[in-house]
Amino acid sequence: MSARPDGLTLLADDGTVTTEPLREPLAVTKPAAPLTERVAYAAAHVVPRTAADNTPGAPADLDWDATLAFRHHLWSWGLGVADAMDTAQRNMGLDPAATRELITRSAYEARSVGGRLVVGVNTDDLPDTAASEQEVVDAYVRQLHDAEDAGAGVVLMASRHLARLARSEPDPAATYRRVYAAVLARASAPVVLHWLGEAFDPALAGYFGAGAGATARDGRSGVAAANSRGVAAANSRGAATVLDIMGDAGDRVSGIKMSLLDARAETDLRARLPEGVRMYTGDDHHYVDLIAGDGAHHSDALLGAFAALGPVASAAVQALPDEVAFRELLGPTEALSRHVFSAPVWHYKTGIAFLAWLNGHQPAFTMVGGLHAGRSLPHLSETVRLANACGALEDPPLAAQRWHDLLALAGVAAPATAGRRGSAPDAAHLAGVVA
Repeated sequence: MSARPDGLTLLADDGTVTTEPLREPLAVTKPAAPLTERVAYAAAHVVPRTAADNTPGAPADLDWDATLAFRHHLWSWGLGVADAMDTAQRNMGLDPAATRELITRSAYEARSVGGRLVVGVNTDDLPDTAASEQEVVDAYVRQLHDAEDAGAGVVLMASRHLARLARSEPDPAATYRRVYAAVLARASAPVVLHWLGEAFDPALAGYFGAGAGATARDGRSGVAAANSRGVAAANSRGAATVLDIMGDAGDRVSGIKMSLLDARAETDLRARLPEGVRMYTGDDHHYVDLIAGDGAHHSDALLGAFAALGPVASAAVQALPDEVAFRELLGPTEALSRHVFSAPVWHYKTGIAFLAWLNGHQPAFTMVGGLHAGRSLPHLSETVRLANACGALEDPPLAAQRWHDLLALAGVAAPATAGRRGSAPDAAHLAGVVA
């Protein structure tokens, strides 16, 4: 463990610098096997090589050692890994070639430790233009077979191409039913469906025939309120399509990941799922209540937030069925997750990679496509504050040192240099902070 600094320096939007105490790390125990009280997957990010050309438009050049070590970190806490589902990078820097290699490598590593793994199957190897229905089906099936050949479980991700195609058709719901039926008929094992709201990706507006306005069109304004009649009606239409697809598919669908940031829509659909079909919450704003459940039903988890919360999330799920202990551990993390997944939501992975760096899981604060620039320094400061408050800093002194080095790189005085205006930071500490 690193030497403990005097305090944690924080930076406000107006440039004000404050300091607060650094809390002790949580005392949590690793499980001996994958978690059983809930099936819990963490949607893991990828780590680029520090010396790679991590600029917008450049092909992904990954640090495979760090990328795969992070997955082993998650497996060691009993969590499953949801890979190649990084929606904040997959359409913004993680190209199809890197995605295929990631799936192959992760599947091999999962087998080596008996870790749970599902991977995303999409249509993103098609050009970013209009595609015919058959082209969409063929693209899905190509990736489906690649994933199955690697030995990975499959999540059939929401497709930008299918969303565009369906919006151009007189009966969008029928288009979704035909495409999913054709793809699922080619699956050799049950798959998980994926309903991602437009707060995460505006190109997915009206998915499953939900219609415009199912979530906020402008990611900077946040998501639409769950009690909006228009939102509820739109999500109800989408849910009807999902249930029709499941009815058509029978036992070829094992679950659905729902990421609308609308807890009411999730609980409504969850109560109507066919027997044996799991609801995996992807709601990074309301996951505590959804995982705890309502007595009759609960959600399992497939969350980006859990990639940043491995030890805490593991301890909380291990605590079940003691709901009080579960909430005491996981409840405080929801404020951090809401901040990391604040609008524009599609930049959430910047916070995930930032926390991975703070916690020592990657050598530098970098992302493919230069996406580490997706959040401001004050936003990251609030991320640090909330992570410290909820116990998400695995080695608090190391995290504080790295954070203070980043502040120093930006010309903000950390505790060691407070009051010494113009002091030069230690170059050795700053090496590799941002590459």
